[in-house]
Amino acid sequence: MPGLHRISAALPLVGLALLAGKPALAQNAPVPRAVPAPQGVPAQPGPGQAGPGQQPAPVDQAAPAQLPTQVNPFTTAPLNASPLNGAAPQAAAPEPKVLISEVVVAGLENHPERERLELAAYAAMAATPGTRVTRSELQTDLSAIYASGWFSDVRIQPVDGPLGVRLIVTVVANPVLEKITLDSGDAKVPAKVPAQVLQDTFSPDYGKTLNLNTLQVRMQELQKWYADQGYSLARVTGPNRVNPDGTVELLVRQGTVAGVEVKFVNKEGADTNEKGQPIKGKTKPWVITREISLKAGDVFNRRNLEEDIKRLYGTGLFSDVKVTLQPIPTEPGTVTIVLGIVEQSTGSLSGGLGYSQAQGVFGQIQLNDSNLRGRAWDMSTNITYGQYGGLVDLTFTDPWIKGDPFRTAFRGRGFVSRDVPQVFQNSNSGVSILTANNFNIVAVQRAGINLQFVRPMNGRDPFRKEPWSLILGISAVEAVPMNFAGQGSTFGTVNGSTICLAYNCAGANQLYGVRLATTMNRLNDSRNPTSGDFLSLSTEQFIPLGNNSPGFNRVRAGYTFYIPVEWLKVYKGCRPKPGDSKDCKQAMAFQVSAGTNVGEIPPYESFCLGGGNSVRGYYDCALGSGRSFVEATIEYRFPIFSIISGELFVDGGSALGSQNLGGRYGNPAALLGKPGSGFSVGTGLIVTTPVGPLRLEIASQDFTGQWRFNLGVGWKF
Repeated sequence: MPGLHRISAALPLVGLALLAGKPALAQNAPVPRAVPAPQGVPAQPGPGQAGPGQQPAPVDQAAPAQLPTQVNPFTTAPLNASPLNGAAPQAAAPEPKVLISEVVVAGLENHPERERLELAAYAAMAATPGTRVTRSELQTDLSAIYASGWFSDVRIQPVDGPLGVRLIVTVVANPVLEKITLDSGDAKVPAKVPAQVLQDTFSPDYGKTLNLNTLQVRMQELQKWYADQGYSLARVTGPNRVNPDGTVELLVRQGTVAGVEVKFVNKEGADTNEKGQPIKGKTKPWVITREISLKAGDVFNRRNLEEDIKRLYGTGLFSDVKVTLQPIPTEPGTVTIVLGIVEQSTGSLSGGLGYSQAQGVFGQIQLNDSNLRGRAWDMSTNITYGQYGGLVDLTFTDPWIKGDPFRTAFRGRGFVSRDVPQVFQNSNSGVSILTANNFNIVAVQRAGINLQFVRPMNGRDPFRKEPWSLILGISAVEAVPMNFAGQGSTFGTVNGSTICLAYNCAGANQLYGVRLATTMNRLNDSRNPTSGDFLSLSTEQFIPLGNNSPGFNRVRAGYTFYIPVEWLKVYKGCRPKPGDSKDCKQAMAFQVSAGTNVGEIPPYESFCLGGGNSVRGYYDCALGSGRSFVEATIEYRFPIFSIISGELFVDGGSALGSQNLGGRYGNPAALLGKPGSGFSVGTGLIVTTPVGPLRLEIASQDFTGQWRFNLGVGWKF
């Protein structure tokens, strides 16, 4: 039955007709800006053409697809199945399924990772030999193969066979990854990623076939590195280009700063007043913008901006700083930093009463403006009148000389003062050196100026945190010894001994000094440190410019360091509950300081030992005075309540046998019965207040049983 034979011979080809009635299924790697299509990808075979590795179908094998007895299932949908034609909607006819007899992956014949990639392609497919699939299901498999990330082009060609449809999956593998490069999109601003970070991120994949999924994971790691470093606007995208040699280029939009804009706003954030007019600030805009390290064209960094805002608050001129990042519509990835500045009052008038051994009971009035003319200049006038003297002081400070790249500060001071030098008194014994002409308390009146420049050693980078600073100062002072009533006196007497009160026994001395100093500050907290150290070194040369102008050199050094400890846990912050942060500022503090004067000095320029900031068991200068000195303190600080801390300390000091000034100046300390060396042990409470820490201490004089109470402001060191 030849006719029946022809029909049966044609039936196996029906599956091919159902799948091959349209062109072979194919999916190329999309070539967005991410991945350009690799060169050499074979063109998709059209109808009637052979696919890769496939022989052209004989003409008689294609005949069944055109037999009048076969109906193309993809073209038989009725045209009138619309409700608009008045006919009931009909369900879509189910897609026909064909039997898959074999699946073959082609295109990897010479690839070094052929087996691995073939397994990846097979694993991505749901169609396997013996299953029946539709054309839509094959399209899903094709997408799944591409989604595996290994291939830049995927095509599926169904070929009919005696047992069913044979699927030939032709793939083009991605190149072997050899190198990753970054394109910042701006030749002037290279990518911020160090070469080592780039190497560490992508090196595990070098020498292997590029997998786009794995590449995306590595890109996320790189994105996280940017975020961790503060580049919060940076975006890593791509790949921008994949070269056949294995070089992959990624695009990094790092986010740049177009500029910094300053707006003065009220507490609610509005930049206009009740009349709708822009709020005008007192501060010059350049005073604000000079504190911002981010400049136009810089890559935006959140950490840097946070440090900049801290510096703005540190000026003490502003109560609030509101930060807005304003995108530039025409420049993607570019922002303008808008600072909403809320100014606070910078002028103050204050007064008070106090006590000091140098001035007795005194009253004080202070007038201050910390933002003079809107330039952050600090001008302060202090008038003090006390039981034993007074002070008129005018101080001007420029915290950052305009335009100076080192952030050099300037301070000028002019003053007239009269006080009772404790060198001529012993508050422990009540003995004092009196003026020889009228047996009155010895006072010294000083009038002069002091100019000082402070320059951080920051290498012309005003935003770099540098612990070292240089200080240069010049001073000119006239010192006049006199009695409490203001009458000049050149000699003092006690217990029948007479000494000169001033250099050259003159009625007035002129002191002209040049001071050079350096400091190193590595403390973790300037107010209440618990770790770090502080070093200061200075030398001051006094230049003789006349008969009554002394020439001598003063050298001083001091070193302080802190060791954090957690010995006492009285305060609840030292015993945090699970999930709470620890707040236990506790430390062992050590300080040593020393100094010496070389040359002939007037007695009132001697170093003093004893007092609230020296050896605390002794009154001011009651332990000793002399040309030289050395002091040391060991102190244990621990919190008790949130605003109250405790301390245990040991102080010690010595004049190093230098109390005798020699010649006509004699030995004032010995005449007053000052021992010259000693120590004290004590304890105290420190209360944190809005004006600073207040100290209430009790300390012994050696182990004699004599105790002294001390009230001070701030920690001793």
